[in-house]
Amino acid sequence: MRFGAVFPNNAVGSDSGAIRQFAQGIEDLGFDHLTAYDHVLGVSAAEYDSTRLPGPYRETDVFNEPFILFGYLAAVTKRLELTTGVLILAQRQTVLVAKQAAEIDVLCGGRLRLGLGTGWSWPEYEALNVPWERRGERVEEQIRLMRKLWTEPIIKFDEKFHTVSYGGINPLPVQRPIPLWLGGISDPVIRRVATMADGWMPLFRAYERGSRSSQKPIEPEAAVERMYAMAGAAGRDPAKIGIDCRIAFEDSTPDDWRSQYEMFTRLGATHITLVTVNSSLVGVDAHLNGFRTMMDALR
Repeated sequence: MRFGAVFPNNAVGSDSGAIRQFAQGIEDLGFDHLTAYDHVLGVSAAEYDSTRLPGPYRETDVFNEPFILFGYLAAVTKRLELTTGVLILAQRQTVLVAKQAAEIDVLCGGRLRLGLGTGWSWPEYEALNVPWERRGERVEEQIRLMRKLWTEPIIKFDEKFHTVSYGGINPLPVQRPIPLWLGGISDPVIRRVATMADGWMPLFRAYERGSRSSQKPIEPEAAVERMYAMAGAAGRDPAKIGIDCRIAFEDSTPDDWRSQYEMFTRLGATHITLVTVNSSLVGVDAHLNGFRTMMDALR
């Protein structure tokens, strides 16, 4: 099992010293990966009610831009895998994302894992001038295009959303291709995981603490069994598809953490990511101590 920690945006903020302290502290605790959340734009809680904007984050939440953050972390960490959890790919320019990801992978020596998703914040798509509709279909094409860009020096690509006429990125990444994991628990996401992803980042609770969503949590066993069945039907070996599950600090006890860990282990999880985001912990040291407490309980 590989263990990771979610970067607690609000606790660490944008101070470069605090960012370095936290990342190096997580590395010193023996964690294998550090996961960063992604939002380009915070939207007003006063303007959108939960029926129009169901996700938990608003304009008061700090979000570091993942690729810029990872460029910095590549220089101040030695072995941590850097993971997005998840990058909202459908609202971004695909070739630019491929270029940025390749550069990060070069700078960190092949320690990048890209978690991808379609997101829930339609005002963010609107602000970035990207259609909200057909975002799932767009992501599938984006995955195909990025993998070609990461493995071939010159490509020709012409599909529904993208045209690349004999071009390529340079430098290519260390990992060819960079691992692509998908986040989400909807039926279309499970199908994409089974048929085209390297791994899955399911949130078996609809959202973390603080959610305004009315979506009901999914049953983990049924979801994993469905993904495995789809993978087998597609001619893939389910054992080669990683699963990264999350365990939250807040409103839980060590017994809860151990119970969830045991369940995820039975399901075939390859990674466990611990979460202190949206907790009562205050400051970098408090979050590091929270992660230490969780790891001590699970080891």
